[in-house]
Amino acid sequence: MEEEEEAIGFLDKVLEDEDVFLLEECELGTPTSPGSGSPFLVAVKVEAGKGLEMRKLVLSGFLASEEIYINQLEALLLPMKPLKATATTSQPVLTIQQIETIFYKIQDIYEIHKEFYDNLCPKVQQWDSQVTMGHLFQKLASQLGVYKAFVDNYKVALETAEKCSQSNNQFQKISEELKVKGPKDSKDSHTSVTMEALLYKPIDRVTRSTLVLHDLLKHTPVDHPDYPLLQDALRISQNFLSSINEDIDPRRTAVTTPKGETRQLVKDGFLVEMSESSRKLRHVFLFTDVLLCAKLKKTSAGKHQQYDCKWYIPLADLVFPSPEESEASPQVHPFPDHELEDMKVKISALKSEIQKEKANKGQSRAIERLKKKMFENEFLLLLNSPTIPFRIHNRNGKSYLFLLSSDYERSEWREAIQKLQKKDLQAFVLSSVELQVLTGSCFKLRTVHNIPVTSNKDDDESPGLYGFLHVIVHSAKGFKQSANLYCTLEVDSFGYFVSKAKTRVFRDTTEPKWDEEFEIELEGSQSLRILCYEKCYDKTKVNKDNNEIVDKIMGKGQIQLDPQTVESKNWHTDVIEMNGIKVEFSMKFTSRDMSLKRTPSKKQTGVFGVKISVVTKRERSKVPYIVRQCIEEVEKRGIEEVGIYRISGVATDIQALKAVFDANNKDILLMLSDMDINAIAGTLKLYFRELPEPLLTDRLYPAFMEGIALSDPAAKENCMMHLLRSLPDPNLITFLFLLEHLKRVAEKEPINKMSLHNLATVFGPTLLRPSEVESKAHLTSAADIWSHDVMAQVQVLLYYLQHPPISFAELKRNTLYFSTDV
Repeated sequence: MEEEEEAIGFLDKVLEDEDVFLLEECELGTPTSPGSGSPFLVAVKVEAGKGLEMRKLVLSGFLASEEIYINQLEALLLPMKPLKATATTSQPVLTIQQIETIFYKIQDIYEIHKEFYDNLCPKVQQWDSQVTMGHLFQKLASQLGVYKAFVDNYKVALETAEKCSQSNNQFQKISEELKVKGPKDSKDSHTSVTMEALLYKPIDRVTRSTLVLHDLLKHTPVDHPDYPLLQDALRISQNFLSSINEDIDPRRTAVTTPKGETRQLVKDGFLVEMSESSRKLRHVFLFTDVLLCAKLKKTSAGKHQQYDCKWYIPLADLVFPSPEESEASPQVHPFPDHELEDMKVKISALKSEIQKEKANKGQSRAIERLKKKMFENEFLLLLNSPTIPFRIHNRNGKSYLFLLSSDYERSEWREAIQKLQKKDLQAFVLSSVELQVLTGSCFKLRTVHNIPVTSNKDDDESPGLYGFLHVIVHSAKGFKQSANLYCTLEVDSFGYFVSKAKTRVFRDTTEPKWDEEFEIELEGSQSLRILCYEKCYDKTKVNKDNNEIVDKIMGKGQIQLDPQTVESKNWHTDVIEMNGIKVEFSMKFTSRDMSLKRTPSKKQTGVFGVKISVVTKRERSKVPYIVRQCIEEVEKRGIEEVGIYRISGVATDIQALKAVFDANNKDILLMLSDMDINAIAGTLKLYFRELPEPLLTDRLYPAFMEGIALSDPAAKENCMMHLLRSLPDPNLITFLFLLEHLKRVAEKEPINKMSLHNLATVFGPTLLRPSEVESKAHLTSAADIWSHDVMAQVQVLLYYLQHPPISFAELKRNTLYFSTDV
């Protein structure tokens, strides 16, 4: 049963991937040709050498997955011969007709792929720049007719297999545990998979092969002999996918309205609903004529799961209230930041424990127990992290409020509903029987089976990237009229998406040129989203749910963060197309261990990378000039800025400010007054991050870690104050100066959304992280990022932020209980 759930979990992921692919292709209209700028196929000038190397990487990955696919087909074919042999005996397990229906075309598909694999393998293993393999992909694409026959029979094959399982125990045992051979170099000799999951593999494979063709074309020079062959293979594959778009998952149709018309499921997913002032996880289903909100019923073991309908709205009666029309809702209390951070720590620690257990071949029960704990924490995080309101209203009744993590999702749901509302829809009321039938169909029709948390992911899935993604948003084209335009960047983290950066507003233009660089922290991220907005300055359009003006989304797009593409030292330029708008951007990735190094400056004339004592002595000041000026500017015009110190400043602006401070330029004040406030906040953070040793010093770091772990409040107070007194004067005075500033920022939390804990999370590691971190092992896993060290650094700063005001003179005078050297 566990294996079946795992297989279904993987199938869910495949369905979601496939939906994205088919949906975006449909939005673009006719099948795209290379260079048309679709989300999957972006025209990029390929440098011959680098392109060919990338081709090899793409092909190697595809070859490995092709081997797995062939093993899966073999596992499916294995019982076919003995089943056929018994079919002619007096005690057949299945009839010949049933066998031919269930295993229809599997042998043909196996032979096609075995031949393809045997021809491609030597080419990849004996790789050189002259190798050609476009003809192999072209031949593979030309045999897609076999897949069409398989798809047409797929629904019947599944139904036949299910009926045979119910009526024959022997076949049920066979179909529940088929053994799939592991890859040649894998430690696992076999894995158990259900027949239902294996029968889905051919459908999945066509979509995957098409994506590989996109990648290959992207990295194939236009003058390469393979280019036209791959182009042709892609055209055939895309036409094939378009032709089976409706058939590719037969479970999606099959519900009829009372009038006998087909009611199809268009979209479904998990959303957090505010119900009776508390957060509830719902599964929301959007059909062609109705939106249905359901929850999964608790069922006893062995019984089929069912959904329970909470409410429904016919699309003819569904309206989106404008911000000024929506009634004031009960205040949505955001979950405390520190509790969300604590959940992340727990999840990362559990993830680390699971990996250790697996490495040591620990008991499966222990692993399952850890997975269960991890799921519980991830579920809580998923339930409590969303804050973006999405309100829908029944014109004949009440309103409903969902909370989402991302504006992208809100826009997707809104657009999907509005697209359906363009048709001639009739209002109706479902009888209790009709509602029961519709709700009953949800379980079979759903495309999203699992709650989107990482513990539902397969072990062989990418863990995502940990470190810093540098993104330059260059420009955008395709706007029909002038507007005030800006972009935001979102990345996924712990199963949901969060907004990480925002460009400045480019006023009154159809071709904005931002050329702004951002540094975005990644926590196991796999996707980058870009949203383009038109800025609204009309203060009457304030959303009552969160007191923010709603800006209009002009377009949105998403790309996968492929480690092979991103982890090169060079910038990778791309274009993302969204509703006819094209946004050009570049990105590169820095791993966590590289970005955390404190590198002392070779020049001692500037301020960045120079000891704080050297700077204050040279300036004859108690607090470095850069710290005083940045703080003054933030307090003057940034203290009410939403996400101050959390939202990334433009990297090019930060570098410009760094150069000016290093050169002690006389135009510093003028430049500061003109500069975006997030860039000034970013410059202050960078200054502390680049100190050759942390502000709270390497020498005292172990003592700070021990002090914050003390349980007795009096002992902790004594120790933490003694440690402050032990700091060199320039460090202590600067720290106290910064501390008072951060407290003033937190006083404006209702406006700027920056709590003391938020600020401690941003500044803790920056002020405490020791300089010898580069000597440690590479920091790449989630557990390293949300390690106990990092969280202790946050806790140290939080302790001082929550402490009553600390005066330098009082501290120095009051040598309380002891003064032994630390």
